[in-house]
Amino acid sequence: MKRSIQFFAIATLATAAFAFGEATTQPATQPAPYPLTTCIVSGGKLGSMGDAVVTEHNGREIKFCCKSCVKTFKKNPDKYMKKLDEAEAKLPATQPAK
Repeated sequence: MKRSIQFFAIATLATAAFAFGEATTQPATQPAPYPLTTCIVSGGKLGSMGDAVVTEHNGREIKFCCKSCVKTFKKNPDKYMKKLDEAEAKLPATQPAK
């Protein structure tokens, strides 16, 4: 009984130390906001098929019109990130991020 209590205490402390270490080493940054009002995959207006599906890719927020577009994006994310970069470059510099 005493041995199991010791094991439980050590396991609890190790878990807490790991969790604390993770919390302090990860930066608390927000992903860069998604600047477009359309889905990067389909080109459809966000919200046209219900609530937009929001995810993050390489520190950037990405919004999709539906879950199907998320699956398509994951097959070739570089293609769509390039498309997003090109679309962002065309936005006026004074347009606030949404």
